[in-house]
Amino acid sequence: MTNELPSKNRRRNLIIILILGSLTSVSPFSIDMYLPAFSMIASDFHTTPARISLSVTSYFIGIALGQLLYGPLLDRFGRKKPLYTGLIIYIITCIGCMQSQSIETLVVFRFLQALGGCVAMVAAMTMVRDFFPVEESVNIFSLLILILGVSPLLAPTAGGYITVWFGWQSVFVVLAILVLIILIVAFLFLPAGRKADPTISLKAKPMILTFAGILKEPQFYTYSLAGALSFATLFIYVAGSPVIFMQRFHVSPEVYGGLFALLSVGFIGGSQLNRFLSRKYSSQTIFRNALIGQVITSAIFLTGSYYNWFGLVSTLIIFFIILVCIGILNPNAQALALAPFTKNVGSASALIGFIQLGIAGLASAGVGLFNTSDSVPIVALLTGLGFLSLLVLLIGQKRIVNQIANVTVQDGALH
Repeated sequence: MTNELPSKNRRRNLIIILILGSLTSVSPFSIDMYLPAFSMIASDFHTTPARISLSVTSYFIGIALGQLLYGPLLDRFGRKKPLYTGLIIYIITCIGCMQSQSIETLVVFRFLQALGGCVAMVAAMTMVRDFFPVEESVNIFSLLILILGVSPLLAPTAGGYITVWFGWQSVFVVLAILVLIILIVAFLFLPAGRKADPTISLKAKPMILTFAGILKEPQFYTYSLAGALSFATLFIYVAGSPVIFMQRFHVSPEVYGGLFALLSVGFIGGSQLNRFLSRKYSSQTIFRNALIGQVITSAIFLTGSYYNWFGLVSTLIIFFIILVCIGILNPNAQALALAPFTKNVGSASALIGFIQLGIAGLASAGVGLFNTSDSVPIVALLTGLGFLSLLVLLIGQKRIVNQIANVTVQDGALH
């Protein structure tokens, strides 16, 4: 009997992790799967691929705003009702995207699609705290980061084949089917999580006060902001890597795609290396040392870029190390920022997502503003954000009174 119970718990936890992982994959698949179709969509709409990219921008805006919307809803009504509602909105708007006849219509439906679909990410991150004790949450976040890292590798490839074989509209059909399957599985097999809390107000003033109260927690603002600044360097890499590799080193688009996939292994590997490190070291120690490693590597990268020391191989190695550091940092930032909360966890998760996406969006836009074929401004921006992240950590740590280790766990629930 004693052996059966742990076995049942392991099976239950595995099912939960797989479902939460599938939820985290909704946004990256939604963003990346239709990228290969830009030229075909632009041709049908008699416009340019650059104009089609506005639908990516509107999706990011929808995600950022939706984070703040669903946080209080997940706390007030429980986890499942908002999750079901958001996923249904997502499926309906997929049909709208598929039927779009102009770029303006597509931009609007992509915004609405993001508002519906972003509930998947917020709910997944929130429910980690519902089902797993705080000392295990870092490992669970690492697994979810693994799925997040793999998704951008699979989505563009799958989207390219689907677009060539069936047309760009079929990408949104596939997305709708995938999310419908996730919705059915979540309905049948995902536990309810934390119960609804009718004391959570959905009025504007109480919601603002709730977010303000969360932001006053030193551990939250320290690790959410430091983590977001570090995570934003990933977006700088994504936005700047075509300039560095295709314009500076003159690699072909096909070779660039292979290099991008290779470097993504660093981000994925870092998130999984974190699972082993967390067995021996605290999350605070791992986060601090990984951030110092990222800053030192970025500073070397900036110096070498300025003096033109590095060739293609050296640049790949440096990017790989930076991405490993980011992969280690992100799950620890999530776990440490959420650790102080037993109430308003959904709102705290949503606020983390809003801060991350807001800073990351501004950072990636900065790459475009440089409009340069030189790597130095891009690497300077990457290095500057790393140093700023470390500065936030050093200042914020002095104000943290109750560390994650002081949070107790009783009967699987946080207190």
